[in-house]
Amino acid sequence: MTPPSTIAHYRIISKLGEGGMGAVYRAIDTKLNREVAIKVLPDALANDTDFLARFTREAQVLASLNHPNIAIIHGVEEMALVMELVPGQTLEERIAAGPIPLEEALAIARQVAEGLEAAHEKGVIHRDLKPANVKVTPEGVVKILDFGLAKAADPVTNAPSANSPTLTIRATQLGIIMGTAGYMAPEQAAGKPVDRRADIWSFGVVLYELLTGKTLFTGETVSHTLASVLKDQIDFGIPQAPPPIRRLLARCLNRNPKERLRDIGEARIAIRDYLANPAGESESKASEPAGGKRTGGWGRWIPRAASAVVFLALAAALAWIFKPSPPLPLTRFPITLGEGQTFTTTSRLGLAISPDGTQMVYAANRRLFLRSMAELDAHPIPGTDSSVGVGNPMFSPDGKLVAFFAASDDTLKRIAVGGGAPVTICPVGNTLMGASWSEEGIVFGIWEKGIFRVSPNGGQPELLVPAKVNEVLAEPYMLPGGKAVLFSRTTVERSTSAIWDRGQIVVQTLQTGARKTLVPAGSGGRYLPTGHVVYALNGVLFAVAFNPRRLETTGSPVGIVEGVARAGVAAQFAYSSTGSLVYIPGPVTAAGAGQTILILVDRKGEIEPLKVPPAAYGFPRVSRDGKRVAAQIDDGKESSIWICELSGDTAPRRLTLPGAGVNRYPIWSSDNQRVAFQSDRDGDLGIWWQRADGTGAAERLTTPGKGVAHIPDSWSPDGQRFSFTEEKNNISEIWTWSLRDKKATLLAAAPGAVLGRSVFSPDGRWVAYQAAAHRSHIYVRPFPPTDTAYVAPEDADTHHPSWSPDGKELFYVAGPSQSGSMSFTTQPGVSFGRPVRAARSGFSTSTPANVRTYDVVPDGKHFIGVVPAGQSQSGTAGTPQIQVVLNWFEDVKRRAPGN
Repeated sequence: MTPPSTIAHYRIISKLGEGGMGAVYRAIDTKLNREVAIKVLPDALANDTDFLARFTREAQVLASLNHPNIAIIHGVEEMALVMELVPGQTLEERIAAGPIPLEEALAIARQVAEGLEAAHEKGVIHRDLKPANVKVTPEGVVKILDFGLAKAADPVTNAPSANSPTLTIRATQLGIIMGTAGYMAPEQAAGKPVDRRADIWSFGVVLYELLTGKTLFTGETVSHTLASVLKDQIDFGIPQAPPPIRRLLARCLNRNPKERLRDIGEARIAIRDYLANPAGESESKASEPAGGKRTGGWGRWIPRAASAVVFLALAAALAWIFKPSPPLPLTRFPITLGEGQTFTTTSRLGLAISPDGTQMVYAANRRLFLRSMAELDAHPIPGTDSSVGVGNPMFSPDGKLVAFFAASDDTLKRIAVGGGAPVTICPVGNTLMGASWSEEGIVFGIWEKGIFRVSPNGGQPELLVPAKVNEVLAEPYMLPGGKAVLFSRTTVERSTSAIWDRGQIVVQTLQTGARKTLVPAGSGGRYLPTGHVVYALNGVLFAVAFNPRRLETTGSPVGIVEGVARAGVAAQFAYSSTGSLVYIPGPVTAAGAGQTILILVDRKGEIEPLKVPPAAYGFPRVSRDGKRVAAQIDDGKESSIWICELSGDTAPRRLTLPGAGVNRYPIWSSDNQRVAFQSDRDGDLGIWWQRADGTGAAERLTTPGKGVAHIPDSWSPDGQRFSFTEEKNNISEIWTWSLRDKKATLLAAAPGAVLGRSVFSPDGRWVAYQAAAHRSHIYVRPFPPTDTAYVAPEDADTHHPSWSPDGKELFYVAGPSQSGSMSFTTQPGVSFGRPVRAARSGFSTSTPANVRTYDVVPDGKHFIGVVPAGQSQSGTAGTPQIQVVLNWFEDVKRRAPGN
């Protein structure tokens, strides 16, 4: 193609090369006075939409990568890609120039691995790694070129087939083949879908050629080369390669992707370790006798005497080994999260421990952290960070991988323990109800659908246990042998009330579908190798002896551990096969156990406990005169509404009567005279209200239909109406109820979206609420409502709004224990200020699925919230911790013997 003289402000100097996707030129950036490389799309392809799409894709892929071992992109100009100009030789040229010393070859390979690792962490697969696409600068820096490139095959080429241009079949056809013949992974050559393991194969081929100076796969034609890739035996007997590097090659060049090296970071580590200590990896051979002459005399008795000595020593050793040993001591200690870390437990399990008990993973700050039990600090796992959040981590049976729920796209993913590019296992939606990983695969629960199983390698999930009508099955755990599954069960009505302590632990045989209730009250059931089922109830872990063959309990439940937190359905504990327990401390909600407290928090995050006794408080709301607090207290049997004086001068007073069912989510009327709340006292989940002084009976306000729940949100300043959230089939809408007309009117709804948690502005002219089709945002709508709704700036997963007393500021929750604020103005038009995060909230915050667990005090300077009683002191906020118990199985066996 004819080279242009200039492109934008770049002056073309010379051509560097040309291929099916365009020509590459050396150019001068006249603005910055630097040399660059410019790839220009040929005229013949300028109108080809497929090639234009590839060109755009390459620009976008390159722009997302920023690593010293990857050639970077500077920009796009007039169908030209402006890239870093990398000086030096390609590996193809370097290998052709002669043998490369071992240390130099490994140093190059290590940098290639580092570049690939950075790309894989971004979810980018090269698909065409080969020596021609790797350059080494005069300073020895390796640069990987052409990420995301899909070059079209030249009609005629005399190049060797191993280095032939990329083979491409249009992406609209089945059987895509992308890559260079001699460097393709077998699955890539067969036209199957590829992942990062294809890059690992190509890396192995490049490493092989670096070490040997020879092309690994060749043939007379491209077809012959592909056949060589698919079938030819690979000779790993490379004399110049030390044993650990030969082992690495064998892992990289395994034709079965499932047996191949899982993560390119492992290759980097293997090369790094060898280069750091080459002598330590040498292999010695056992010496052999020089001759075969038979010995006589005493020599004949020596072997017999030696055998006798060995026998006696072995007998003594066996006696010592099988000598009854005293039980290992129970050891407990806390692990404090790093500075600035807060749990991302949301409504799912937030921690896991490896089967061998040596590593732990927990969810904090919307990513996963890995902590070795032998180290003092935890480290974030690259590739797990999410602006929305992650949860339900679980180790693979061999402890090398971690699977987790990614809220960013509602999928289960897996990743190497050391990090990398996460691989999607399957979509699960946003109603995942727990998951676990065993030798039989990954089992998980989905709201109102049942228990599913999926291969950790991905695929279509299999429905194992379908849910019945109005039934929720959660936290499944496959029993040894894979013939039965253990899970928690509750009804939709109870789950809506978030009372999983009233669920049951159930076991079901997969072949017959026969179901048996093991525990009538509790959830989070899991089987221990000790022959027990352990489960959670009211913040306590219980253990009961269990026969896995007969699928029945054989003893009485015994409380083992107190003070285990719960987030939604998930009791926050995990254990290893070696008997180590880890759990997140939390409130015990059994009657009289009182483990939470109400606190005041100022804008600096300084807290002051209220003068009220500890109890299982939730959802506090301050009266408009700033004198009283209405809150929910759960005593383990029922939830009730209580009234507390903000001053603490009088003891809390119960508003709803005992035996009146589950009463939750209080809000004050505008005149401070009444409290409205949700109640199931008549079998549904409607809204009632009652005089705050306790006189008079509670009166019904709304009557929802079957399977519908009404949650009171906010009272209008004029006292004539209140807003509420209507939940049905995982979709929610915002309505208002008029006291004058006794009618409900729709305020806001969106198809497929979840709306709710509304709050009237102090002047009554606006209503703020949260809405989420996937990720939550805050909206503000005029009142009376119009078709216009204004969306507030995003700050992570922004939800649960509330107003400042003057109506000029919106407060919100941005994640677990994360809160923020933004200004709100209406003149000359509606506008929002920049989100500002609070230094520390000091109190626990809820997830978008729950009701706001804080409130704004009318003085505008304080908030009221809830914290665990044991973690609150005046002036400080509790530091998140994980409790570790070593040799826990011994304690379980001692305290919960079977009958």
